[in-house]
Amino acid sequence: MPPAPLAAPAVPRAPRSPLRVAAVALCVVLAAGLLGGAAVGTWLTTEPPEVTAAERAFDERRALWRDLPVDELFPPRIAGEGAGPGDADRVWIRTGVAPDSGCAEVFDPALLDALAQAGCHRVIRATYTDDTETSVTTVGLLFTRGGPEETRELHRVFTDRGLATRPDMMPLHHAAAAPDGDPTAVPRATWTVRVLTDAPVVVFAVTGFADGRAAGPPQTAADATAADETTVAALAGLGHDTRGIADRIERRVRKAADTAGEAV
Repeated sequence: MPPAPLAAPAVPRAPRSPLRVAAVALCVVLAAGLLGGAAVGTWLTTEPPEVTAAERAFDERRALWRDLPVDELFPPRIAGEGAGPGDADRVWIRTGVAPDSGCAEVFDPALLDALAQAGCHRVIRATYTDDTETSVTTVGLLFTRGGPEETRELHRVFTDRGLATRPDMMPLHHAAAAPDGDPTAVPRATWTVRVLTDAPVVVFAVTGFADGRAAGPPQTAADATAADETTVAALAGLGHDTRGIADRIERRVRKAADTAGEAV
């Protein structure tokens, strides 16, 4: 039996040159850098989600409080044709305009917390009295920070939970409405709070007797304007003042918002 063939002797490997090792490492680093740079470049050049025309218009309306003259939002005189009890005509005269402010100066804690989900951008307010100087009404506009979704959600919460009907959700009176600048001197009798959905705005109004008389437990403007309501606030037409002024200021805001939206 012939002997098994001998295994071929192992060929010795030449030792790696330090320069060769460095060159390979440099190639690896450069390749990684190119791949990483390409990824970063793609990330940087990826366009953000498209902002719709409706969203741009909504944001544009947030500046109405600053861009419009005060007389355009809060006119010196408001004519309320058929706005009083029994469809009587009313006239309201502006007696003061408060400096723009944040929300803490305007709302009690419960209402402040409820509005927080849409954020507080700025608040503007004015005071009106009827032409007989019987009632005094603070009307205001809260411009929110939130976008369309947050505003719609705030409207849903107020509607579903009935927040606008709760007495602890009444806005405060603007100080110019009261004797000696004391807002507590005018007991709040009726109020309304309305969250708009086509603009980042909450419209609110609150009314009391100008001479500081109490009108009993506060009522919403809707309750105080009911046909069969016999409370002091209802019989004195305070609910009609709240609703009538708020209606007309809201119309002005919507008209201005439409114009702002068209300009975008």
